[in-house]
Amino acid sequence: MTWTELVLAAVPQRGDQPAVSDVRTGELLSYAAFNRRVTHAAGGFRRHGLRYGDRVHFDLPFGAMLPVLVHAVAWAGGIAVLRPSGTASILVTLRDFSPGPKQVFTLEPVPGATPVAELVSDQAVEFGPLAGPALSLDGERVLDNDELAADLRGLARRLVVGKNDVVLAAVTDRMRGLRTVDLALTAGAHVIIAHEPTLIGCRVLAQEHGATLVVAPNDIARRLLGEPGLRVVDERAIVSSLGL
Repeated sequence: MTWTELVLAAVPQRGDQPAVSDVRTGELLSYAAFNRRVTHAAGGFRRHGLRYGDRVHFDLPFGAMLPVLVHAVAWAGGIAVLRPSGTASILVTLRDFSPGPKQVFTLEPVPGATPVAELVSDQAVEFGPLAGPALSLDGERVLDNDELAADLRGLARRLVVGKNDVVLAAVTDRMRGLRTVDLALTAGAHVIIAHEPTLIGCRVLAQEHGATLVVAPNDIARRLLGEPGLRVVDERAIVSSLGL
């Protein structure tokens, strides 16, 4: 089972149950909707010329669309690069970009770029690659599907998450955020994506959404320890086994 297959494995059982909520945009994706966006966006990337091994640069804030589009690239056979470096055939960004990549997709309307919404193709990619490179933090070290899947399984054993958990992702880094979403969805849990987390903000969001687990920077995590009914994880633990 590849990295993205592992993340999507709970879809048949969880279906219309909430998967990802984005506090900044107010967007809520069910498991079925998350799966549909990943597989159809993969079809869109292929329709726009993405080939196996092609690199796609991401310059997006951590939010609901980041894991969707990163997994779509991996499902289409490409390599998602979270910190643009070197060359790539495609750039996915919020709105600002410089000339260079052959194709630019933006979340916000920008002249000369294609809206990310156009990636959602009528033709879904039903089966992703069986193996091969899938993700890079900086364009240099490339992680393959087997490595990412094996690490995610190990992470799930160390930080046990259940389908009834509500995970507050109050992280400051895209890679840590992506792995937090991966961990939650693998377990069938509901993940809440916070933005620019603060101690007070985490407390408010945890209470508002009934969070049972929060992943946060060290300084916030330490101060949340002991909160009734709330497990706390330092965000560094989410990627430590990858050597990041």
